[in-house]
Amino acid sequence: MTARVTALGYIQFTATDLDLWEEWGQRVLGLMAVREAEDRLRFRIDEKSYRLEIRAGESGGVTAVGWETKGPDELAELAQRLEAAGYEVTRPGPEVAKERQVSDLIRFRDPDDCYDHEIFWGLGTAAQRFASPIGAEFVAGTEGLGHVLQVVKDREVYERLFMDVLGFRLSDHIDLTPDLYATFLHCNPRHHSYAFTPQIPGRPLGVGHFMLEVTDLDVIGRALEHIEEEPERLLKTFGRHSNDRMTSFYLITPSNVGLEFGTGGIKIDDETWTPTRYDTAHFWGHHSVDHH
Repeated sequence: MTARVTALGYIQFTATDLDLWEEWGQRVLGLMAVREAEDRLRFRIDEKSYRLEIRAGESGGVTAVGWETKGPDELAELAQRLEAAGYEVTRPGPEVAKERQVSDLIRFRDPDDCYDHEIFWGLGTAAQRFASPIGAEFVAGTEGLGHVLQVVKDREVYERLFMDVLGFRLSDHIDLTPDLYATFLHCNPRHHSYAFTPQIPGRPLGVGHFMLEVTDLDVIGRALEHIEEEPERLLKTFGRHSNDRMTSFYLITPSNVGLEFGTGGIKIDDETWTPTRYDTAHFWGHHSVDHH
């Protein structure tokens, strides 16, 4: 398999209050805001022109996830493989590519019909140096913006899509119950760029959370202090994961989508990495917060 996805490039959201997102994203997370228009907000975390985009909407949620590949040949090969696997692939064209600030892209619908997957090459690099308003430094660049975890209907469908078609490789599994387990996949040295877990009662299908990683534990600690003033935003307490060793906490963003905000994730080297299995997702912490 020559063509494959190489990184998580961008995520698009909707939200009812872009002004809130703009203020909150800078103050709590240290994102660099780029306000394109009244109804569109972008955030930078590295040299790329944006990584998160929020559009005005009647409700919050994820509308598209952008996956990076190396170039036009790889994009064409991935399009062929997706079509051969039964996916309806569209090429949105130059106008949408310009709007996304990429050289070209293809699009197909998520198997559970939750959002659009977009595969692109050539995401724009900004001339202006990235500068976090709180001095945060994000782990991004060639490793992409972080990861996405999705709740899915059929594990085998997503295994085939991400591993057989898109070229992701297995990092590990975490047993959730005697019968259910979560799957973690990588496409670069980041421990996982995509993970999925089978649906359990009470959890809706779709993106459960996305993750942003910073280089400094103090940035996480200060963000936690902000969340103490907005306790309704806390989803899971401070803790450390068993598989990627990330020290993090979970919060709810103004798009009503979960965010894991962490530091210290391990890297994977395909030459030496052996997929493994864990009986718990957390060494300590990460207790769910009930707001009812």
